[in-house]
Amino acid sequence: MQISPRFKLFSQPLDRYAIGLAAFLAVAIAILLWVGDRTLPQVREFSWQGQKIDATNISFGLTFNRPMDRDSVEKNLKFDPPLAGKISWSSRRMSYTPLAPAIYGKSYTVKLENAYDRFASESGDKKAIEPFTGSFTTPNPYFAYIGSQGEEKGRLILFDVLQKNKRVLTSANLAVLDFRIYPDRQKILFGAIETVGQSLLDQKLYLVTTLIDRKDRLTSNPPEIKPILGSDDFQNFKFDLSPDGKNILVQRLSRQQVGRYGLWLIKDNQPPRSLDNQPGGDFMFTPDSASVAIAQGEGVAILPLEPQAPPLDFLPRFGTVLNFGRSGTQAATIKFNKDYTRSLYLVNNQGLQKELTKINGSILGAQFDPQEKTLYCLLTDVEQDTAKNIFREKPYLAAINLETAELRRLLELPPQREVRFNIAPDGQSILLNSAIPSDKSTSNSPPISGDSAQASRNSRAPQVPTQLIMLPINNNQATNSPQPEVLPMFGTVPRWLP
Repeated sequence: MQISPRFKLFSQPLDRYAIGLAAFLAVAIAILLWVGDRTLPQVREFSWQGQKIDATNISFGLTFNRPMDRDSVEKNLKFDPPLAGKISWSSRRMSYTPLAPAIYGKSYTVKLENAYDRFASESGDKKAIEPFTGSFTTPNPYFAYIGSQGEEKGRLILFDVLQKNKRVLTSANLAVLDFRIYPDRQKILFGAIETVGQSLLDQKLYLVTTLIDRKDRLTSNPPEIKPILGSDDFQNFKFDLSPDGKNILVQRLSRQQVGRYGLWLIKDNQPPRSLDNQPGGDFMFTPDSASVAIAQGEGVAILPLEPQAPPLDFLPRFGTVLNFGRSGTQAATIKFNKDYTRSLYLVNNQGLQKELTKINGSILGAQFDPQEKTLYCLLTDVEQDTAKNIFREKPYLAAINLETAELRRLLELPPQREVRFNIAPDGQSILLNSAIPSDKSTSNSPPISGDSAQASRNSRAPQVPTQLIMLPINNNQATNSPQPEVLPMFGTVPRWLP
């Protein structure tokens, strides 16, 4: 019997399977449309989950399985400990940017409950989000310093703030002059001379391991020291480490060729090479690690890290750069005025040049807080000792509101030659070294020498051993003076690990 052409389509097995599958899918879709989506809203991804988050982590993301009612999410997102921040949205992804870095040494919990999808109110079937709990941790707080008393004198020391434990990283035959900490916290670059038979002109560069393991604990392993740069053919002066830890800059003077002086670059563990640029004074890397700000002539030049390259920019009014903000968009600089006063300026990449304060004394240092709303600075008052007919400089720590230029004194210090400070990466406290105030030290201390931040950033052994001081800071309590804590350790050049 001959099959009608109309039914030939169904005579092949593959055709029958395809038609059956299409019918099944049509029925399934119809049921789904009739019943609706029974799955609950949920968080699919939390970008900080289980990670160790430091101050360089700017924001995290929460990705949902469907568009959410944004108000309900923002209202019910909870942090323990609290972490204030700003929220932005892009489709099903929410970005959260903390207003300040998460506090170091803490474990954070992020919770979200009782949030709804965008169409819950329209459908009349409000289903709360599947309860979400995420977590992340922050690094333990550590700082390093150069000991200044007893067996620790001239040695690099690491201190664990939480465990109250310290380790000496360098041997007794090396006198450490200055150091820089790598961003991964695993090693420290330092300059040192041998304690016997060498002068400051014989400084060499070394690397030492910090003894901090991947779990952020201080181990008992012996530190490893590796030489980086010798001083046989060149004298090594100031050095700096780029923020990304990949480049080292050193000011060097040839022992063989008279007048050959300038910056040398050590890049990715390669042999050092001269940049062959115009010699300059105080310098530091820019936050992007791609260039250097250096005092040249009557201004500050921004130079690329290439030999004989022309300046990228030049600031003709200023003598030196004290510090860059973390964003890289603004910097604190010094202007040396013709009336022998000094002005502290805020400059940014939009052309702003704002005078923050003008003083008769010295500007020893400045550093932005992590939010770049406050500039902490070390300034001096000039006092006349009529009995000895000399002028003496008395340092003090101050905070300047960058919006209003209001200056607030935080801590008065006794007259002394060397004092340095450093803000913790989470912005919770300031670490500084200072002689402990007493009538004897105040009356006998010699005047501070040096007239710029270069004196504060180039390490020299203090005339009197200085003790470390920790000063808590809270920008929300502008009227209350923080109370300093004198730490039971003597040292200089204190620096927090990033």
